[in-house]
Amino acid sequence: MAKSLSNDIRERLIQAVEGSVSRRSAAKRYSVAPSTAIKWVDLWNRTGSFEPRPRGGDKRSHRIERYAENVVDAAPDTTLAELAAYLEEAHGLKVSESMVWRLLDRHGLTFKKTSLGAPEN
Repeated sequence: MAKSLSNDIRERLIQAVEGSVSRRSAAKRYSVAPSTAIKWVDLWNRTGSFEPRPRGGDKRSHRIERYAENVVDAAPDTTLAELAAYLEEAHGLKVSESMVWRLLDRHGLTFKKTSLGAPEN
């Protein structure tokens, strides 16, 4: 994934546009796509900021944070699929197994799989 361009280039491009240079001309001068220049200037006009938005990270698993206690108490040896199904049945949340895994990981809970034929210690 490419890195965000520096704030210095963003600021210079916006200053050029405010100094009566067209967005397309400013884009050509600073070697960025015209659509990028248009978006940066639009962002500046709407918010007063040219900072890039945060990149990456988990954007959805916070939805199930309020149900963390219920998920942990549901059953100590349920599978991730069963926990996801429990959340859908009990709370109407459609969640993936990976989302449940991230919730358990955030709370420092391990999730050890055991096979059906393995003796328990």
